[in-house]
Order: sequence, then structure tokens, then C-alpha cells
Amino acid sequence: MGIFDFSQDLGIDLGTANSLVFVKGKGVVVREPSVVAKNIETGQVQAVGSSARNMIGRTPGNISVIRPMKDGVIADYETTAIMMKYYIKKAMRNRSIFAKKPNVMICVPSGITMVEERAVIDATKQAGARDAFPIAEPFAAAIGAGLPVWEPTGSMIVDIGGGTTEVAVISLGGIVTSQSIRVAGDKMDEAIISYIKKNYNLMIGERTAESIKMDIGSASEVADNVEMEIRGRDLLTGLPKTITITANEIASSLKDIVDAIIESVKNTLEKTPPELAADIMDRGIVLSGGGSLLKNLDTVLSDETKMPVFVTDDPLDSVAIGTGKSLEYIQHFRSHPNVSSRPTVD
Repeated sequence: MGIFDFSQDLGIDLGTANSLVFVKGKGVVVREPSVVAKNIETGQVQAVGSSARNMIGRTPGNISVIRPMKDGVIADYETTAIMMKYYIKKAMRNRSIFAKKPNVMICVPSGITMVEERAVIDATKQAGARDAFPIAEPFAAAIGAGLPVWEPTGSMIVDIGGGTTEVAVISLGGIVTSQSIRVAGDKMDEAIISYIKKNYNLMIGERTAESIKMDIGSASEVADNVEMEIRGRDLLTGLPKTITITANEIASSLKDIVDAIIESVKNTLEKTPPELAADIMDRGIVLSGGGSLLKNLDTVLSDETKMPVFVTDDPLDSVAIGTGKSLEYIQHFRSHPNVSSRPTVD
């Protein structure tokens, strides 16, 4: 960085599963899991991000692997602040010695309470931000997906993250109607673990469940019913065991989660003004977030709503990109705390 470059504002997508940091003028520079490994006895942080994630299910008794974000909000304040400090430092390692603390635009779920929002702002400032501005997650996702959020036309975004699914209709720089449900990628993993435990008496870990979801997971039954071998611990014998599962089995285990997402989209459409609903009929519904990569989800949603459904070009990064792009409108967020038009948090 040049000696006269005095500020370097950041956009942070502080997700339940992954955290991404967008540096103004550079794009997404940090992409790490939202995981921290701590020593229970000393309270010392052992690892953050990818190195901590690799420890899940493999630690000795004195090391605890924590996911400080739960359902899109802070579950462990101190650990979240430590994690954010690490990511901010990593994003700004090349900054000028004269650089001021950065302004940070940070994502929050649209259904967040004021207390939860205040915790996010305080943790961001504790992590090294000069000022923190919350932006509703679906609004950021819509900006990142390239939707015309500032125009008088209706755009519908469905952002399926790790902890929450955010559904929103956006027009004229604000959220017209939205719904945030705490059902998303993590609940899909839990459903897979529960299904395999119930039907095969086999216990598998979070990482195995995530691999199953990514490799053969589907929102509906598929013609090519592919198989996958998985390993776990037999609950009857306590010994390691290998079984074979099929894609259609996983589709049936995810049915309740998919139905909940469809229901939230329908509820949001029901509350949408007719003129904006007509725009959405023309333009379609846009999916973003890691959960949108679930096979056939766009097809199932399209069949249920009778509307075109598209997955954005960069679903994993769209929220972070939108958060970063919104730094250009920082004055708007200074005067309108959180785009969901709720009262200012003092």
C-alpha cells in the first residue's frame, strides 16, 4: 500500500459457516471457516479459520473447537471478536503504517433483534474497526448478485447460508418485505446425520455430513440414483463401519428443510405488493449462498412458485461482494442504520 493511502474500508460477511472479507479496490481477500480452536484450561486461542476447522472431531480433551456464530448471530461474543480481529488483520496486512482504522460494513440477518445487532457492531469495533455499519444480508446478496436494488422495480433474493435462509423483496434501496428463518446449510447437515443414525445406527461427524450434501445431496429425487460410501461409528458395536447410501435417500432426509425454504418464499410472495410481484414474475427469483448449490433446488422452487428461478453466478461470494460494493454508499447506511428500515440502534 502507498504511504498516502490513509484508509482501507472493509466489507465483512460474518457467516455461521464461513467468513469473507472484501477490501475496497481489491475484492474478496479472506475466505475462511468461522471456526476457532481454544485451549479449555488456559483459554488461549490455538487456531482460527481453516486450521481450526481441520481440528473438528480430532482434538484432545483440552482443546475445544468452537463455532462462535450460530443461526447467523453471535453465540460467543469474546471468541467472535478474536476471530474477527484475526480476519481484519489478515485482510489488512499490507496497509500503510499511516492508515487509520477501517470503516467496516458488516452483514446481519434481516430478522436480527436490536440486541443481537448491537453485539455485532460492538464485536466489530472491538476487533479493530473505527466504525461499523450493519447491512441486511439479503440486501447485500442482491447487490452482489447484480440486481437493480436502487431502482423502482421489484427484485427477489433468496440467500441460503449456513445458519439462516434470508428471503427478501427489494425496491428503491430498501427491503419491502422479508422473512428470515433459522433453517439453512447447518440444518441440512444435521438432517443427514439424524437420518443415517436412525436408519443405519451409524454415527457420522459434521464434516462427513457436509461432504455427503455436497457430493450427492439433492432437493428432489434424481433419475441417476448415485451411491456413496461413508464411514462412521457403529452405535451397536462401537466399532468403525462403512455403509453405502444413495442420492435419493439423502433427498428424502432433506425434504423438511427444502419444504421450510419453499414455505418462507411463498410467505414473502404473499406479502409482496402486486406491482412488485409482477416485476418478480418477469425477472424471476435469484438464489445465492452456499445452500443454493444444492442440486435441483432451483427446479423445485420454480415448480412450487411457478416462477423462473436462477442461481447467481457467484453464490458463495455474493453477500461479501455486495457488502464490499455497499461501501460506496456508506453515507446512506450512516443515516439509515440497517436497510430493513427499523429504528436506529443507539
